[in-house]
Amino acid sequence: MLNFDFYNPTQILFGKGRIADLNKVIPAEAHVLVLYGGGSIKQNGVFDEVMAALGTRTVTEFTGIEPNPSYETLMKAVELIKHNKIDFLLAVGGGSVIDGTKFIAAAALFDGEDPWAILEKRGSNVTQAMPFGSVLTLPATGSEMNNGGVVTRKSIKAKMAFSSRFCFPKFSVLDPTKTYTLPVRQIGNGAVDAFVHVMEQYMTYPVNSPVQDRFAEGLLKTLIEEGPKALATPEDYDVRANLMWCATMALNGLISTGVPQDWATHMIGHELTALHGLDHAQTLAIVLPSMLRVRKEAKRAKLLQYAERVWDLRTGDEDSRIDAAIARTQDFFEQMGVKTRLADYDLHAANIDPILSALETHRMVALGEKRDVTLDVSRQVLELSL
Repeated sequence: MLNFDFYNPTQILFGKGRIADLNKVIPAEAHVLVLYGGGSIKQNGVFDEVMAALGTRTVTEFTGIEPNPSYETLMKAVELIKHNKIDFLLAVGGGSVIDGTKFIAAAALFDGEDPWAILEKRGSNVTQAMPFGSVLTLPATGSEMNNGGVVTRKSIKAKMAFSSRFCFPKFSVLDPTKTYTLPVRQIGNGAVDAFVHVMEQYMTYPVNSPVQDRFAEGLLKTLIEEGPKALATPEDYDVRANLMWCATMALNGLISTGVPQDWATHMIGHELTALHGLDHAQTLAIVLPSMLRVRKEAKRAKLLQYAERVWDLRTGDEDSRIDAAIARTQDFFEQMGVKTRLADYDLHAANIDPILSALETHRMVALGEKRDVTLDVSRQVLELSL
């Protein structure tokens, strides 16, 4: 096992009716900026519950944070904060709203001239951030219990990730009942997103870390079991609770302690989103199966472990077990309603070179747990994804 430094200060308020507890965790005198996306929280009752819990606090609203939060939109919130002397942020929505709020929290107190530098430096230049919490309405990214985020700058078609110890939510409210009305597409995306998050931390090479491995394998098996149930029975509280907690545990730092991490699939996926507007989970479902096939030899030991422990594949030669495990992974994504080929999204061979150019521009030329995913390897992955 590798050395590690684990830190996660986020308080989780989990269960039905927990939005009311916002009154206990936000300072009574706070001027709160409530940030959300397209307005669905006003249709499903979440907004009214939030406002009731905030009581007599001064509240300002900021709406319009996109599914892939844009720098241009988020900077409008930064200006609003400065002009209105806001001192607490509350993200109400899914991972994109929470990611965006993390950036806003850091950008509002950033000492540099241009907060885009936060993304260029991957968050290493963040020295402070505004306090914020979240009310999660879409389980997927795990942003509700980690310190990272992803922001898109539309003007230059760049999607960049950042993280900082200053950007952990103070708390997050997770009420599974608030996911009942989510569209099927978002539930499918969420399960795939969480699954690939686990894989990026698990599917590398062995370092004698049985605790982390079995945590990861348990999450993967739970997603495989509960994901289809969530599509079939959208108001099953236990199913939605398990799915929600899986997505949180997939990226709160616990299973990444002491193990190598990959993230090459995510980096290629970010370029697909930035250039073609695909949902984040759609890009992951396209890239991961081909990534595993292209890098089968480098990941052989963990692929065999994955085949046995997650998919119960114990017979046949090594290659057949590995191939079957990758095929079942791809089938699971399809079962969740997320297509797994570039052609499914009307993308073809002609689109590959611009993706590679974007990777090169963003210095994503040595990816993966061993930094051996070169542009040539990325090309092979994308060609196999056609």
